Amino acid sequence: MPITATTVVQNYKMKNYLIVIVGPTAIGKTRAAIEIARHFHSEIVSCDSRQLYKEMKIGTAVPTAEELSAVPHHFIQNKSIFDDYSVGDYEREVLPLLDALFIKNPVQVLVGGSGLYVDAVLKGFDEFPELSSEIKEEIERDYQKYGITYLQEELEKLDPQYFLFLRDTNPQTLLNPQRMKRFVGVCKSSGMPYSSFLCKNESNRNFTPIIIGLEADREIMYRRIEKRVDQMMKDGLLEEVIQHHQYKHLNALQTVGYREFFSFLDGEISLETAVNEVKKNTRRFAKRQLTWFKRSENTKWFDYQSDLQNIIQHIKQQIQ
Repeated sequence: MPITATTVVQNYKMKNYLIVIVGPTAIGKTRAAIEIARHFHSEIVSCDSRQLYKEMKIGTAVPTAEELSAVPHHFIQNKSIFDDYSVGDYEREVLPLLDALFIKNPVQVLVGGSGLYVDAVLKGFDEFPELSSEIKEEIERDYQKYGITYLQEELEKLDPQYFLFLRDTNPQTLLNPQRMKRFVGVCKSSGMPYSSFLCKNESNRNFTPIIIGLEADREIMYRRIEKRVDQMMKDGLLEEVIQHHQYKHLNALQTVGYREFFSFLDGEISLETAVNEVKKNTRRFAKRQLTWFKRSENTKWFDYQSDLQNIIQHIKQQIQ
């Protein structure tokens, strides 16, 4: 007998489960999430820090209209590049949404490649240590002497993982002296990376995560990325970037796939170089995504070509 939304609720009504699909860009997370959500009659919550923005459709590989109609999606193109939106805002909005979705069906799907956003959903943000006046004065003195470059270099040294995350997803933050002083201050005061204080409050979650990772050999992953970029160009990525050129200073647009073409439009590089830079920077980003997600020992990894029925069977074993 086929599974229905009613039988899902009956079988799993005592506990909420969040199926989390992670992995590098262009690996096939959307396809897998849709099939899994259809099987469990769930909805999909996107966990992508750029697909949020309605003006950034092609360059962020937003699911197609057909894919979006297959299963209800949330947090897809629901914000504007003109909105001041952060991972903290996302956490505050996504948790009530999940609560509402779990009332309808205790099995729901989260999908995305933004590691910090995934961690925010699963764990939340923890308490940060207080900064001593001595640390604050030292950082302020060095900032006045050496400028923002000093803060950037200190963060890269003290918390390279978080530095790369900011560089890839929100580079404008690296130019914000107040926030950078805070990041460096936490590192110096605690002797630990700033990112180690993020996303640790797991006790507040009312669901059990089942984390599924998709991966491929590096050369296959790179070919998929290059193929996707080529398709984006055919779909009109350059035209999309041209429309937003005047807003290139906005945080949302400071990301791979847009920065490179802004350099082309500013006459700094050729179009061919811009396309090659997008491919190169996307490959680097994918490597860092894998590094981030591989930290978790709770993730069950599957080859991107795995039969989805095998993945679904694994999930069912976890929730029965």
